[in-house]
Amino acid sequence: MLRFASVAVAAVLIAAPALAAPKPQYGPPPKWVQVAEVPPAPPAEGAPAVQTLLDDNQSRLTPEGDGYYNRRVRKVLKTEGLPALTTFGVTWDPDDEQVTIHSLRIIRGDKTIDLLAKGRNMLVLRREQDLERAMLDGRMSASQQIEGLQVGDILDASWSHSGRDPVAGNRSYDLEALAFPGVASRYRVRLTWPKGAPVRFRATEGFGEPNLGEEGGWTVLERDITNAQAPKPPIGAPPRFRRLGSLETSSFESWNEVSRMMAPLYASASVIGADSDLRAEVDAIAARTRDPKARAFAALRLVEDKTRYFFIGIGDGGYVPAPADETWRRKFGDCKGKTALLLAILKALEVEAEPALVSLGGGDGMDERLPSLAAFNHVLVRATVEGKVYWLDGTRTGDRSGLDALRPPPHRWALPVRAAGADLERIDLPPLDAPQIEAKIRFDASKGLDVRAGVMMNTRLTGDAANAMRQMVAITPRTDLERTFRQQMSGNMSWIEVEKIDWRDDVENDAFEIRLSGVADLDWRTNPDLGVREYRVSVSNNQTQGFPRREPGPNRDAPYAVPFPVFVRTTTEMVLPQGGKGFTVRGPAGREMVGGMELVRASGIDGGVARFTIDVRSLQSEIPAAEAEAATRTLRRVASEDSLIRAPL
Repeated sequence: MLRFASVAVAAVLIAAPALAAPKPQYGPPPKWVQVAEVPPAPPAEGAPAVQTLLDDNQSRLTPEGDGYYNRRVRKVLKTEGLPALTTFGVTWDPDDEQVTIHSLRIIRGDKTIDLLAKGRNMLVLRREQDLERAMLDGRMSASQQIEGLQVGDILDASWSHSGRDPVAGNRSYDLEALAFPGVASRYRVRLTWPKGAPVRFRATEGFGEPNLGEEGGWTVLERDITNAQAPKPPIGAPPRFRRLGSLETSSFESWNEVSRMMAPLYASASVIGADSDLRAEVDAIAARTRDPKARAFAALRLVEDKTRYFFIGIGDGGYVPAPADETWRRKFGDCKGKTALLLAILKALEVEAEPALVSLGGGDGMDERLPSLAAFNHVLVRATVEGKVYWLDGTRTGDRSGLDALRPPPHRWALPVRAAGADLERIDLPPLDAPQIEAKIRFDASKGLDVRAGVMMNTRLTGDAANAMRQMVAITPRTDLERTFRQQMSGNMSWIEVEKIDWRDDVENDAFEIRLSGVADLDWRTNPDLGVREYRVSVSNNQTQGFPRREPGPNRDAPYAVPFPVFVRTTTEMVLPQGGKGFTVRGPAGREMVGGMELVRASGIDGGVARFTIDVRSLQSEIPAAEAEAATRTLRRVASEDSLIRAPL
């Protein structure tokens, strides 16, 4: 309740511009649209509950603005498909787009039911669906309930968007993709643009080769498929190989142009006013240190700690950063506003820095795509200190351990924003050189094998793992955290009774430690064949379950993704009775590479303590498909290897 209230207040504080198109229009499709006939349904055998008859997508790209026409004709084959078609809805940006509803009807045999005939009064709302996630995008939605739909009916809906992105100016971009279940009777993509316009296109695997022609002064690009199926991405492949069945079209000349286009926006926003109270904060940092690394990190902490995250997408907010002073005054901002604020502070502190556009989740294969603004959904700061590049993200929280503790982000590619322009820059992410998680469990069985053993568990987290735990501890009541830890132990190690839980924030070493203590019932079993008692040590030695076989399809030979970067160290110790006299251990030892992962294992007894350790570290982010089968066999073998402590009878 309180969280929603705070977000709602923030929304009110943001001045909303007058809406250019607050309601949808109703009417026929634009003249440039080729309206298709409804094709017959494909065979129903093996089809999903809702079958696609027509998936039609047509676009007109011009320097004055773009138009996008969509039509979906779908048939309900089973009762289970009815809930998926209970509502028809469209969304649009009322500041830059106009949406037009062309048709909404039910076809039942020879009968047609026009769902717009009773009045074109769709429910129109400014539905901020992500307020709880601190996001305000200003988009409108128009929706209508589909009344009377029955199994066997066909729902036919068509609509179009038109508008012009004020930031992109006369540049256009379109992305189409086969994205429907089962078989579609017909799938069509048709794009037109003025003859001679600098428009490029690129299709990914599984889309097929579109036809290119001319028609009345327009270039026409078309892909028309009957009985179409969306290609299935190869399981386990990196994202760039899973981007199947799509067509990109762009009139941006280069990534350099995108960089130049955004530069003036950040140059004007990254300024501190003469009378801004932010200057006092900057002066305090400058007086505290002359070390540029310390200054840069202090600036990052200032932005992280004193401005919270809130996405603002109203009006031009999707691409245009709020001024630095405005973000500081509001004490909230999105990635654009926080970046502009951080840039302004760094500039005042004489630290070289510039904005850099990145993609959250879509960076892999960015260099294979056509240039566009749409390729990016995040921005951060690229700072250069003493010749080294650091990536500073003002939307993070909790960084405490200095500039050198910040690892490069996992975005793969970045586009520096410069007045002279820039090309894509690869972000290299090296393997971890120290464990991000160290888990150690120590049993004290010195009093004998038939009594409960004392147990101490220590988990040490570093880097982002430590930061995440730091944040959790800061916002969660201690009793709730302790309950969570106890429940986890009860589920994973029910034979351990936790008596005490504690934690320590080791900020200087960028670490966070969790300590649990209690008692354990150790399951020593007699092995009559060897005349010993054995305890099977539970050692986590398999961070990946292997690489599944792929079905035939596009990019079947793509590499397999490996969790990266990962470095986990697990240690199990047991203090043995009688100083370990007569005890032996059996367990794996040595170093081996498997599936892009380095496994280093050791087993032994030293000073009356049995010890088993394993390091699992990923050294690469993917492996060739040809190596996957052998890697899976090795991983199965590794998972089956026993780690045992043997005691004399």
